[in-house]
Amino acid sequence: MTFARPPAGDDPLWPRASAWLGAGDPATAPLRVVGVPCSVGSISPSQAWRTPAAVRSALVRLSPWDAVSGTDLLAELPAADLGDWPVADDDLPTAIERIATLAERLRTDSGASLPVDHTVYAFLGGDNAITRPLVAGLLGPDLATVGLVTLDAHHDVRHLDEGPRNGTPVRGLLEDGLPGGNVVQVGIGAFSNSAPYRAWCDDHGITAIGVDRVHAQGVDAIVEEALRHLDGCTQIFVDVDVDVLDVAYAPACPGARPGGFTPGQLFAAVRLLADDPRVVACDLVEVDAATDHDGRTVMATAMTLLAFAAGVAGRSAGEGAGA
Repeated sequence: MTFARPPAGDDPLWPRASAWLGAGDPATAPLRVVGVPCSVGSISPSQAWRTPAAVRSALVRLSPWDAVSGTDLLAELPAADLGDWPVADDDLPTAIERIATLAERLRTDSGASLPVDHTVYAFLGGDNAITRPLVAGLLGPDLATVGLVTLDAHHDVRHLDEGPRNGTPVRGLLEDGLPGGNVVQVGIGAFSNSAPYRAWCDDHGITAIGVDRVHAQGVDAIVEEALRHLDGCTQIFVDVDVDVLDVAYAPACPGARPGGFTPGQLFAAVRLLADDPRVVACDLVEVDAATDHDGRTVMATAMTLLAFAAGVAGRSAGEGAGA
């Protein structure tokens, strides 16, 4: 699978999203994209380390103009591509430590903290094991006013007896000091979790919103509810596990099941979340590009990245990064 070669006869009036990613100055761009090609923490075998490169290649088939929001990303929010962090060949403990250190460096290089009017980051995974060190490094060490929104079919609160894995980031972050009341999980799927782990979430104050409510009430209402739960938070990290999509749209996500989000619902949710100036970063995880034989999962992931960028660009009407 490759998207690298543009169609013959490029049209100068039809710029490509691949030109948008890299159009911004790495030192000043309001949106910066980082590849985190680590999948050694996957419970199911995965080559998700291949996905950052695959997403970049998919952008050549997409436009930087968002017809939904009327946003021209190339003109309004040129993004910097900071490349991939060197974690693909690390063992899991080394990768986790390196990701946390590099994420912390992003924070400390911008000052003592990452204020809401500073750069927004989008991290291309990789599996969900990268989420805990990203949040802890970028927004820690004090997580008391940090919020986490997960778009995910799963709770990701498995026990940590065998160390951090892609099924443990939310439990791990609570151990790091993130209050359970600062976690909202949207898209929890039917027959995709266990009763004991749901009880653990309830006991720790985590808000879980099932995918059935998204289908019944609509994305706008659910995102508004999620953000309302986080009224006391000053910074928000959005964890996008692409297996929140119905498996028909995400065959390269090992955890995707029938009944999940449609791509349009995912794009809308990400766009709305990114419009909130408290959102300082997102990650896109759990896509195994090696198994994406027709490219549909990677394409959906690339479009989710663009939808996130469109949401950040939409802040121009108010405050925050990209304004």
